[in-house]
Amino acid sequence: MEQIESPVRNGCVPVPMLWVVVPCYNEEEVLPETARRLMAKLGRLATDGRIDARSRVLLVDDGSRDATWEMIRALASGSLEGVACPAGMFCGISLAHNAGHQNALYAGLMHASDHGCDCAVSMDADLQDDIDAIDEMLGRFAEGAEVVYGVRDNRDTDTAFKRGTARAFYGLMGRLGVEMVPDSADYRLMGRRALEALSEYREANLFLRGIVPAIGFPTARVYYRRGERFAGESKYPLGRMVQFALQGITSFSVLPIRLVTALGVASVVVSVGMVVYALVSRASGDVVPGWTSLMVSVWFVGGLIMVSLGVVGEYVGMTYLESKRRPRYIIGDVVE
Repeated sequence: MEQIESPVRNGCVPVPMLWVVVPCYNEEEVLPETARRLMAKLGRLATDGRIDARSRVLLVDDGSRDATWEMIRALASGSLEGVACPAGMFCGISLAHNAGHQNALYAGLMHASDHGCDCAVSMDADLQDDIDAIDEMLGRFAEGAEVVYGVRDNRDTDTAFKRGTARAFYGLMGRLGVEMVPDSADYRLMGRRALEALSEYREANLFLRGIVPAIGFPTARVYYRRGERFAGESKYPLGRMVQFALQGITSFSVLPIRLVTALGVASVVVSVGMVVYALVSRASGDVVPGWTSLMVSVWFVGGLIMVSLGVVGEYVGMTYLESKRRPRYIIGDVVE
């Protein structure tokens, strides 16, 4: 995606009301430190006149099984031990059931939009995203960018396997025609117009990394160095990362279905060749050697059929989920 430069909004730099949206799932180990750092950051930005004094942090509990929600409630009331936060800086919503990271993030962004924010920064609770990058994001927003992506400037903290699979995933999505920002996860700033446009996307199979670039509007990128997780365990092990990748592919491209068709045509061509080979072998009386070719063909076609059924099944499953039109999430509790 090309970076789009835009003029300063209304001829001057506004003072926006910023909401920082943080999805949380079993984050009791890291949440106090996350709150302290975000409180300090918003305090400095407000003191410098970069954001409105009413700016706040919205913590979204995605059905955590530990004390995450109790800690969010304590933060909202200013009673969390070790975190002396001003009244009104923290608020929270609790989803009635674990709905997944993308749904929790979407719920937080929509809640912030409904409560009149001028812009919202989304980030994870693990403190791997550089909070200081918010300063530059606000600068690019003031210049006219409606969406500002936080982009990693390196992957030194990742394993070779994770770096390789990430590059392969972004390359595959690009070839499938999906517009994505490489090395950009869910650390981004979105203005009010972008949030209103995002609210129009109703699909159950939510993949924000592909949806947000499809919205349009002027964009910019801010590069930062991603750090190590402050505490706790990653909420995205290999299995969930694979599931997330499949969700992204099936959400934005029908090319895999077309590849299945192409493979089917190729298998027919191979089968015709095998028929010709079988007839020639029979005419020459040399039928025993054909057993190897027959077995190879059977296994090849059988494997092709299984793969094709799997790909088609993914799309059928996604269509099934969309057709039920169930709510993506249900808010169980809110603390202001």
